[in-house]
Amino acid sequence: MNKIFYNFKKIAITSALFFSTLYSPLNANPKTLKIGAIPDQNQEVLDKRFNLFSNELSKTLNVKVKYIPVINYVAAVTGFRTNDLDLVWFGGLSGVQARLQTPNAIVIAQRDIDKEFKSVFIVNKKLKLDSISNKNGLKKLKNLRFTFGSENSTSGRLMPEYFLNDAGIKIENFKGKRVGFSGSHDATIALVNSGAFDAGALNKQVWENNLKNNPKRTNNVNLFWITPDYVDYHWVAQGNLDNRFRKGFTKELKSTILNLDIKNTEHKKILDMFNAKKFIEAESSDYKNIELIARKLKKIR
Repeated sequence: MNKIFYNFKKIAITSALFFSTLYSPLNANPKTLKIGAIPDQNQEVLDKRFNLFSNELSKTLNVKVKYIPVINYVAAVTGFRTNDLDLVWFGGLSGVQARLQTPNAIVIAQRDIDKEFKSVFIVNKKLKLDSISNKNGLKKLKNLRFTFGSENSTSGRLMPEYFLNDAGIKIENFKGKRVGFSGSHDATIALVNSGAFDAGALNKQVWENNLKNNPKRTNNVNLFWITPDYVDYHWVAQGNLDNRFRKGFTKELKSTILNLDIKNTEHKKILDMFNAKKFIEAESSDYKNIELIARKLKKIR
């Protein structure tokens, strides 16, 4: 259990050291577009998704593009703040955190599904809990062993905690007066499925993908509640890309992402990996409510 309840401060420091050592600007090629992403799923899925995406950007923009994996959400925000990452696939909360720490950062795009995103609460079948129709039913989770995903996840922590609080449930209402942090959505499913935790919250999209593609992972899990909509993932770019690459580069980058067409075979492979039909326009103002909720829950100070 100690492995699950890790020391977040220690992880944050480790992440910073990881980046300062491996991705120092002194060693970086200024003409390489460095892409990152929050590690919200297992690394195999992330590698396939973002390497496909990087190859398409490189081909269309005629620049070298490199996908750089990070070890946690904090590392993604840190890497962006220190200019070690140029373009990052952030969740709602991590994107807000990154932009607050990085002047001139630009919101590039979001998926068609990100304007109306949802989380799900899941429970182990042994509890024999029926699904609920509104947030008030979340009270049934009191005194259970509960896990979120990453501490800085929007769909795996921020919004689920917001809905729990709205239903009158605080962290101290769970067993042991604490919760777990699995680190990713896939891990949350695995922990509830194994019985290590009674219940958890995660990204609805990841839940549905596992139901369809990895049914064994969900054999012992029931869907408990689907949350209301909120805005989530988005691409965020550094504000200095035109200076580093060429005039108009940021506009070209945005157009390349927005023009990914599901009717194109190669583009469809990428969009399928993002569980989207297309990318759409997005603005920083779209995430104002996420920032307000994060401040209310003291995830941003």
